[in-house]
Amino acid sequence: MSATPDTLDNGAERQPDGAPAAPAQPPAGGYPPLEGSARTFGTIALSAAVFMNVLDSSIANVSIPTIAGDLGVSATQGTWVITSFAVANAITVPLTGWLTQRFGQVRLFVLSVLMFVISSWLCGFAWSLESLVFFRVLQGAVAGPMIPLSQSLMLASYPRAKAGMALALWSMTILVGPIAGPLLGGWISDNYAWSWIFYINVPIGLLAGWASWQVYKSRESRRIHLPIDRMGLFLLVVWVGALQLMLDKGKELEWFASPLICVLAVVTAVAFVYFVIWELTAAHPVVDLTLFAQRNFTSGTVALSVAYGVFFGTVVLLPLWLQNTMGYTATWAGVASAPVGILAIILSPMVGKLLARYDPRPIATVAFLIFALISYMRAQFNTSVDLYTVMLPTFIQGAAMATFFIPLTTISLSGLSPDRIPAAAGLSNFFRLVCGAFGTSITTTIWDNRATLHHSRLTEVALPGEPAFDHIMGGLQGLGLDPQRGASLLDRVINQQAYTMSATDIFYASALIFLVLIGLIWLAHPKSAAHGGAGASAGAH
Repeated sequence: MSATPDTLDNGAERQPDGAPAAPAQPPAGGYPPLEGSARTFGTIALSAAVFMNVLDSSIANVSIPTIAGDLGVSATQGTWVITSFAVANAITVPLTGWLTQRFGQVRLFVLSVLMFVISSWLCGFAWSLESLVFFRVLQGAVAGPMIPLSQSLMLASYPRAKAGMALALWSMTILVGPIAGPLLGGWISDNYAWSWIFYINVPIGLLAGWASWQVYKSRESRRIHLPIDRMGLFLLVVWVGALQLMLDKGKELEWFASPLICVLAVVTAVAFVYFVIWELTAAHPVVDLTLFAQRNFTSGTVALSVAYGVFFGTVVLLPLWLQNTMGYTATWAGVASAPVGILAIILSPMVGKLLARYDPRPIATVAFLIFALISYMRAQFNTSVDLYTVMLPTFIQGAAMATFFIPLTTISLSGLSPDRIPAAAGLSNFFRLVCGAFGTSITTTIWDNRATLHHSRLTEVALPGEPAFDHIMGGLQGLGLDPQRGASLLDRVINQQAYTMSATDIFYASALIFLVLIGLIWLAHPKSAAHGGAGASAGAH
């Protein structure tokens, strides 16, 4: 086709100044991979945006006491700063595919980044808890499409044979963000005003959004103006919002002893059932549930989500145990958790190269075996454990993280056409986030319940007349402590032992779950990139 004076060969209209606009439709064969500096700048821009997003989801957690005190509310009320973001984010993540069809993935991504910058600035400017929660809802809502779209754009930037490397570079930001968030949030809150945990997003987001638009504006995806599935959207908001509130507030309200939690559970179940039925029969569903008809997507997404839930539960449990039971400060608990990023960053590019040549299933299997190993190592912890012993399995865990996210994401996207990649990435990330919330709630609840059980069993022998009890109490009285103070000290020791035994129970269970999940990986049948069908490579072209 010859281009007219007003159009280009790819169908784009030419602007008055001669600069080409974004194409009306992408080329039939898809866009070619980026090359040279364009690919480098695109990778940096996407990674910066993702890092900002992931960082913000965890940076506020350690700042809640500071925020609550400054705004004149209780720490319990302050947790709504976290809950509001999580609920809004969980609702919009699965909408990524539908929003991409309506607006185009480049426009949607850049708009999400800019809106995230504005909402971050508003969060820092908040004058009350109500205003902060409102702005956090806005921030969580616009953050939803950013991670799935960054994944899709990153894959489209690299050749088919380097799809694994693209995922490796993308996943490094996902891995580093949750580690840096609590450390950076605590440092900012201790040395500056808490508002700066939000203000730091402004320069990063502006640069990332500008650079992303410059690199990708001529690579817009096909847009289809479909009718709005209002009922599907309503049901999604209801069941996801109710579920997230139930998971975030369940432990605080003693779960099903609370009428509110019971109501939320019923609303979640009913709305979810209606949602599934509606979306499977709607002409233009807001969430494409037919993706689960794909064997690779289902096995990869389920394995990734469940494993992430177990992994994230232990990530939350370890610093809680160190601080509440072992007497670590927040800073030292962060130091004990920090080594996880070392091997993850070093090995991720290597894993990306391996995926270009080998089946992702053995690599993911290695990840689960390492996860099981470190869970078993942590199950050997006791109240005398030193910092080195705590840090060693955390360091090794970095290798599991590098061989975990990338292969399973590759499997879940295997065989999908390019136009379904944004929807698949959004749905996969949604289930990962939901399972992470489940993992946190279930782990912390079981930890408390098992600690109560162990405490009751230990106190059965802490009675007058028992040789061990009489010996300890005699020793404490010999140190000048009266019986009441001695009993109080002994109870603290028993409590420490009970919570440690409860934590080791959870680590044992985690090891077993990781071993069982290996079977899910092998239900998939992805092809290696070398054979033209890499899991994620389909999204690159």
